[in-house]
Amino acid sequence: MRVLVIGSGGREHALCWAIAASPILDQLWCAPGNPGTAQVADNVPIGVMDTAAIVQFALDRKVDLVVVGPEAPLVAGLSDALAREKIPCFGPSTAAAQLEGSKTFTKEVADAAGIPTAKWERFEDAQAAREFVRRRGAPIVVKADGLAAGKGVVVAATEAEAIAAIDMIMEDKVFGASGASVVIEECLVGEEVSLFALCDGETALLFGAAQDHKRVGDGDTGPNTGGMGAYSPPPCFPPELQEWSMNHIVRPALAEMKSRGMPFKGVLFAGLMLTDDGPKLIEFNVRFGDPECEALLPRLKSDLLPALLAAAEGELKYFDLRWHDDLSSIVVILAGAGYPGEPKRGGAIRKLEEAAAIPNVQVFHAGTKQDADGTIRADGGRVLAVCATGTDLRAAKNAAYAAVDRIDWPDGFCRRDIGWRAL
Repeated sequence: MRVLVIGSGGREHALCWAIAASPILDQLWCAPGNPGTAQVADNVPIGVMDTAAIVQFALDRKVDLVVVGPEAPLVAGLSDALAREKIPCFGPSTAAAQLEGSKTFTKEVADAAGIPTAKWERFEDAQAAREFVRRRGAPIVVKADGLAAGKGVVVAATEAEAIAAIDMIMEDKVFGASGASVVIEECLVGEEVSLFALCDGETALLFGAAQDHKRVGDGDTGPNTGGMGAYSPPPCFPPELQEWSMNHIVRPALAEMKSRGMPFKGVLFAGLMLTDDGPKLIEFNVRFGDPECEALLPRLKSDLLPALLAAAEGELKYFDLRWHDDLSSIVVILAGAGYPGEPKRGGAIRKLEEAAAIPNVQVFHAGTKQDADGTIRADGGRVLAVCATGTDLRAAKNAAYAAVDRIDWPDGFCRRDIGWRAL
């Protein structure tokens, strides 16, 4: 098979790494890729939002499957454009991608399908939103309705924080058009987990679970980020609860989407809160999580590529997945100083080979660039995803941090407590 992966982060490096191991792979490209993907694929200088160039490349190279990493090109219609040329795509249509592109749409689907979720209201007027917060009180959650790169959610402990979030999103427009409206909902209490399912429009196949760390600082302190680390499987979310969530959250959503004439194909990522009343939906995403993807794939025993193709072509009902159930995995993110604000870029990163030489360790590139002489430099906020597997979570954590400590990058930092909830 000839495969094109779209994206340039740690998630896409992990996807390329897993796909490259497939015995049915003939050629692998990544657009635009990064120095990590270049180790296992041919990078192509095409931006993720350049739909016309992606489609033309897929036609010219006779690509058998396009695997889309980030959500923005899916919301913008990449899957639809590929479908018009009869090129299989792992990723939903624009209509189905509304599950991530619009918080309101997701809430409406959840209500229609009887999916347990937080009580919510939508507001287009900032003053009405502020008055609602004053009536309801805190804690309360304020969300930009549209895409905000994982940063458009504020869990406000006080009314003042909630009102400040409304002002930031709707008045200051820090997320642009994505903040033209907000969804305000009750604050759910419990453990937050990520559940993943491969979907082909009708069938949903469990693809594991993980728990990530959103806050920038140890002990879950500081501002939210795109994720500072993750681990899989989460002990608080046992297999029987995962299957309950598939039957009461994921599969009802899939059926509702089909009934609306917008069948969902790709990976459905359900962010769940494990409340005293059972799992409740926080949000849907229409792509693999990052860094959860880097935590999941090293535990997958099955060949990833045919599973992705089966999802794209509506053949998942004939499929099964095997996992290394005896392994735990952990991912530690190395970020640039200043993240999640403006990170320090350009610093040289050395001794990556020494880190990757530790048994059961993979170092995925998330925000790097490479000089002509081969020097790797920081070129983003989240720069490296250091993943390790072990017979239990503690063994995986020890290996991951041993690898982190071998990396020579003075401008980098990480949390030192990834996995602390489980441990």
